[in-house]
Amino acid sequence: MSLTRPDPDALLARVKEEEARQRRGKLKVFFGAAAGVGKTYAMLEAAREQRDDGIVVVVGYVETHGRVETEALLERLEILPPRVVEYRGAMLREFDLDVALARHPPLILVDELAHTNAPGSRHAKRWQDVLELLDAGIDVSTTMNVQHVESLNDVVARITGIVVRETVPDSVLEQAAEVELIDLPPDELLQRFKDGKVYVPEQAQEAVQNFFRKGNLIALRELALRRTAERVDAQMRAYMRDHSIGQVWPTAERLLVCVGPSPSSPRLVRAAKRMADQLNAEWIAAYVQTPAHLHLSPEVQARAVNTLRLAEQLGATTVTLTGSRMSEEILAYARSRNVSRVIIGKPTRGLWKRIVLGSIVDALVEGSGDIDVYVISAEREDASTPAPVRARGGTLDWWAYGQAVGIVGVATAVAWAMVPFLELSNLVMAYLLAIVVVARRHGRGPSLLAALLSVALFDFCFVPPYFTFAVSDVRYLFTFAVMLTVALAISGLTVRIRAQADAARDREQRTAALYAMSRELAGTRGVDGLVAVVTRHIGEVFRSRVVVLLPDASGHLGPAPGVPPAFPIDANEQAVGQWVYEHRQPAGLGTSTLPGAAALYLPLVGSRGPVGTLGILPASRQAIDTPEQRHQLETFANQTALALERAQLADEAEAARVRVETEQLRNSLLSSVSHDLRTPLATITGAASTLLDGGDRVDAVTRRELLESIHEEAERLNRLVQNLLEMTRLASGALSLRREWHPLEEVVGAALGRLGKRLADRKVITRIPDDLPLVQIDDVLIEQVLINLLDNAVKHTRPGTPIMIVATASGDTVRVEVTDRGPGLPPGTEHDVFEKFWRGPGAGGRGAGLGLAISKAIVQAHGGRIWAQNVPEGGAAFFFSLPNPEKPPALVPEEKDR
Repeated sequence: MSLTRPDPDALLARVKEEEARQRRGKLKVFFGAAAGVGKTYAMLEAAREQRDDGIVVVVGYVETHGRVETEALLERLEILPPRVVEYRGAMLREFDLDVALARHPPLILVDELAHTNAPGSRHAKRWQDVLELLDAGIDVSTTMNVQHVESLNDVVARITGIVVRETVPDSVLEQAAEVELIDLPPDELLQRFKDGKVYVPEQAQEAVQNFFRKGNLIALRELALRRTAERVDAQMRAYMRDHSIGQVWPTAERLLVCVGPSPSSPRLVRAAKRMADQLNAEWIAAYVQTPAHLHLSPEVQARAVNTLRLAEQLGATTVTLTGSRMSEEILAYARSRNVSRVIIGKPTRGLWKRIVLGSIVDALVEGSGDIDVYVISAEREDASTPAPVRARGGTLDWWAYGQAVGIVGVATAVAWAMVPFLELSNLVMAYLLAIVVVARRHGRGPSLLAALLSVALFDFCFVPPYFTFAVSDVRYLFTFAVMLTVALAISGLTVRIRAQADAARDREQRTAALYAMSRELAGTRGVDGLVAVVTRHIGEVFRSRVVVLLPDASGHLGPAPGVPPAFPIDANEQAVGQWVYEHRQPAGLGTSTLPGAAALYLPLVGSRGPVGTLGILPASRQAIDTPEQRHQLETFANQTALALERAQLADEAEAARVRVETEQLRNSLLSSVSHDLRTPLATITGAASTLLDGGDRVDAVTRRELLESIHEEAERLNRLVQNLLEMTRLASGALSLRREWHPLEEVVGAALGRLGKRLADRKVITRIPDDLPLVQIDDVLIEQVLINLLDNAVKHTRPGTPIMIVATASGDTVRVEVTDRGPGLPPGTEHDVFEKFWRGPGAGGRGAGLGLAISKAIVQAHGGRIWAQNVPEGGAAFFFSLPNPEKPPALVPEEKDR
């Protein structure tokens, strides 16, 4: 085993990650294929062993399902009391998270991780309770079945025909420090069902006939084994990465096939597919994009793209690597993925080319180490298919070659000027610098010309005999050879670095474009705004015209209403988009499905299903041809789908909020009608019937009391109906003010007069300054505000407690305060009291909750504001302020009688 020095940055990141992991609790999952395999039993056995080792173990929640052997394991273990919740007439036992956090044991057992908590619990799912325990530093042991893994939910549904509703996100399982597989063969599990060790006989028989058929159990067992094996493989690769182990550990077969623009690559892909199927192994198709890739003809580049697409269709994971040496990139990637076998085609170069230029097969075999290299016959599938050729432009870039000649000429002039000061060997540096400049700006061809021209001019101008190409000293031939070799090497390296820099710049631009779109989507609200952002960004990145097709209520796609389509969508294009939406697969341009379409269509799939279709009409086919571009486009599509789904969820949440408010409004109105209308009507009816039935037998005092009750309840009923009508008028915007100048004390006096009987047992204190200016108001409406505030104070305070009315003027504002000495407002409800149909806890069911809402609307119609707050001495104070910017008219004092 070869160990290399770890990367310091990666090592520091792992140390920080380990520190964070140590602060959290550790999760252990007892994982099984189905119910009845013994997960809970194994968890309790492990807990008893840990208890015997001196570890404090607490049972938070364990479901025994009445199994005697399981219940026996609970003896002598501390069990937390469950939380009992009443739901639809049934008493449910739930895990008590607060009790567990308060107990804070080192280890707690919480059974059935995928369980859905009863309504009213802090978290909707038990796995959320477990995460909170882990965040608190408590170790947790739990159980779950493979059908509860979120990513396997649809697979389980296809196998069993039953959709499992309770699922656990894969991220929770990935956080587990340990996953222990509890396995049981299907025949033994079915026997346990028959013996009644899993469910009661009636339930067991039904389960065996439906979910727990033998074929289902075999498939679920394979899923559980594979899932556990994948986790172990991931842990092994993480260990190898953390310890910088470059050697391959062939614990599981993983194949990598090297593809390229060669016509034989499809044959290699199919051979790799067959080998992967025989080994039941994961396989990867890799293409290395070297600087030479840029010089291939478009037809040859397209051939490489098609080969990668073929590999994707056959189930491979495709990857495009960038580097200068294919063998180094392939081996580095193979070791990072713990690849056990590399498949490559036989070399097609002749012997002398392999000797001079080298062979990728030889390089792979030499550097493979523990990786097996398979060389497969590379015969062409179609003899008529031409071999890969380099792109040959119609005309040369004469300007680039001309600049190369000019730059070498400048270098010659500089060297000529430095002849008196420098030795001959130092003059070569000027030419090497010129070659670097040409290679950096113009590429391989002009740099090659510059290298040859530099050697020729150096010989012509600086080597005796001067101004001839003859060489008098043979030693200079070696100088020319070294100079040419160094010049060519510098030229090649410069061109290669330039190509790598261009590739890195392209990747950075794609990443920046995705980040920019994601950031703008996060700050955009509304579907139309999101569609506009998406079409603009994707159009700029891929030089394409983009359209987003969204479904209507019936599921038929069409362009987003607020954004005109960037290209025409006829019936054929719309049909392709509809197919993509319904089947959740790409189609159209550049695909094998409906390739006759003018555009490429990608499904926009969110977490809840498809939300639309993305159509891309590129300016050139090459804009979306390579797998790397296609993957980037799919990433953009995923971001678009998530943004549209977020907008839909926001609309649904708003609609739900409106429905809830409407339901609350309806319930409040029905409550008002059922109580505040029936109560006075019952009083009036009872008093009237007593008067009618009693006749002359009712004495005068009783008669008067009954008539007063009728009058009082009729007034109360009138106020309620008046409030309802007033609120309707305010909501419809039909309120019109009749502003006139009035002294505020008269309005206060009128309000007190109308509430004379209601305030008979109260002491009302008024403090209105004599110099308070007149206010320009609608006196009838402001009087109603005061009546509502006083009536509210009467309803929420005990009889006999005082009420205070204070009016003050400050600048161009008049403020009125109504204060009581009651229990005050519940904290946090200072703004809620002015909402429609909101009633405080002390209302005793009386009132419709409209008085303060009406008062708020009236005050705001006057341009003022109204608010409430508790007073330190006890009670609540309601304030409203009215603007009074104009100067009131002067009052003429009345003459007093002498």
